Amino acid sequence: MGSDAPLSGPDFSQGVDDADLHEAEILLGHAAGEAVVLVRDRGMVRAFGATCTHYGGPLAEGRIFGGAIHCPWHHACFDLVTGAPHGPALAPIACWDVTIENGKIRVGEKQEQARLTAPAMAPASVVIIGGGAAGVACAETLRQDGYAGTIAIVSAEGSDPVDRPNLSKDYLAGNAPEEWVYLRTKEQLSAIGVELVRGEAASIDRDARTVKVAGGRVVGYGALVLATGAEPIRLPIAGADLPHVHVLRTLEHSRAIAAAGAGKRVVVIGASFIGLEVAASLRARGADVTVVAPEPVPLARVLGDDVGAFVRRVHEAQGVAFRLGRKPVSISAEAVTLDDGALVPAEVVVMGVGVKPRLALAEAAGLAIDRGVVVDQELKAARGVWAAGDIARYPYDGEQVRIEHWQVAVRQGQQVARSILGRGPRRDVPFFWSAHYDVTIGYVGHAEAFDRPEVHGDLDKRDAHVVYRSGGRVRAVATINRDAVSLAVEEAMEREDAAALEAALR
Repeated sequence: MGSDAPLSGPDFSQGVDDADLHEAEILLGHAAGEAVVLVRDRGMVRAFGATCTHYGGPLAEGRIFGGAIHCPWHHACFDLVTGAPHGPALAPIACWDVTIENGKIRVGEKQEQARLTAPAMAPASVVIIGGGAAGVACAETLRQDGYAGTIAIVSAEGSDPVDRPNLSKDYLAGNAPEEWVYLRTKEQLSAIGVELVRGEAASIDRDARTVKVAGGRVVGYGALVLATGAEPIRLPIAGADLPHVHVLRTLEHSRAIAAAGAGKRVVVIGASFIGLEVAASLRARGADVTVVAPEPVPLARVLGDDVGAFVRRVHEAQGVAFRLGRKPVSISAEAVTLDDGALVPAEVVVMGVGVKPRLALAEAAGLAIDRGVVVDQELKAARGVWAAGDIARYPYDGEQVRIEHWQVAVRQGQQVARSILGRGPRRDVPFFWSAHYDVTIGYVGHAEAFDRPEVHGDLDKRDAHVVYRSGGRVRAVATINRDAVSLAVEEAMEREDAAALEAALR
């Protein structure tokens, strides 16, 4: 997703003064008609395409650390030697030749993408079960890192792999065409030698190293990646299976909600991120939306009362009504009945009450299960078997966690690919973002429990960061329009530098 913004800054092909580019600095300019950034890292000067390959974010406004340039929008990052991507980006950025002569830095020709060679010990074939973010990221990274063996993705998604955040955001709101929602098409995968096998994986034989797909096909593997994701929960109440009651996980679900909800009276059950994003998207389609949830403050369990109350105000200003502290007890063709006896008119109902990891396949295969597939630092679940994404329970900051974030899934898929090729683990700090009209909340770190959050700035002016501590230690930070703070926090957390973290929050 590129950018058509006009070129700005100096023409690097004509040269800029070497003294003008400082350590860890990013300088925006252009060369050969393309936007380019110059960076200096540990004395080396390098040049890259200036636009993030994820959503077109401005890399000139990013940050240099950990041997990578980091995008301010969704924290995608790119290797400072090869331009290789790290989640949520899947595609690399372009690299350019650089020369320094007579005190001038000049950008020359665009380089061909660096080609790595996979180690000789790499398995002959890789089978990935799951066509979501983790699965696609794993396949792409295997190819980018030089793997030449057979790769197959077994997917029951019902469509080509999709950019799932768009299903509740821009696509559902009508701001993006359907072709924009695909993460990768079957044809794009085939072009890099990845087979998309449509169908449900029925069973795994770890001794024979095979996967049986519904319909009878058996696929052999040298390495197996489980990325089966999660499935949306339907509340066990009367009327939950009526045709006007929807959940959201797939492209088919999003299409159905968009078609049914435009201009209608909609009840969203659940004040989760998904529920509230659906509410915002359907308001953009002219729906009359009421959110029903048992908690008194939306998102308070994750973001605290202050941020939750702010998010509620944002939605109310756009016309969303809330019925909080209430549970639905039944659904009819015309209304949702609440536990206080009230009837909320509803032509369409969307349940956004959470998801549960798809663990049946892993459990039947004899893998260790503890509210997820138990994996080690390299996301390895057993000999020759890895797990990534929503199903993986992995070690982070001294505890086992399972995190349902898009960026985490992409990065885990990339990490599994490198683990399969013997390239070891890295420390990834969790990050997610959630969009509500003109407000985007970024969240760095992970806090399953926290003391009273510390709000710095003014939430209602859309300029703040919020610190979540547990036992005095910073576990996570949420930001609104403070991308620089968000990246500084991620850098400090990645380095496990408590002093730098506190400094970033002042």
